[in-house]
Amino acid sequence: MNSDDKILERLDELVRLMAIVAKRGARQTEIIHELGDQGFGPKRIAELLGTTPNTVSVALHKKRRESKGSK
Repeated sequence: MNSDDKILERLDELVRLMAIVAKRGARQTEIIHELGDQGFGPKRIAELLGTTPNTVSVALHKKRRESKGSK
């Protein structure tokens, strides 16, 4: 991946993040779920939100567990 591709990838991430943040009043867990749905990994989500990868992993795990229970 060349530097232009990396820049475009980063811009794409920022645009998606801005769209999510535009949902005013969204709780951190809701934003984590949305970013996870968009394909972001726990480490990247943690970097974007200023939290730990473990916090993100726990939130994503709870969502997966709840989704399995409702099916």
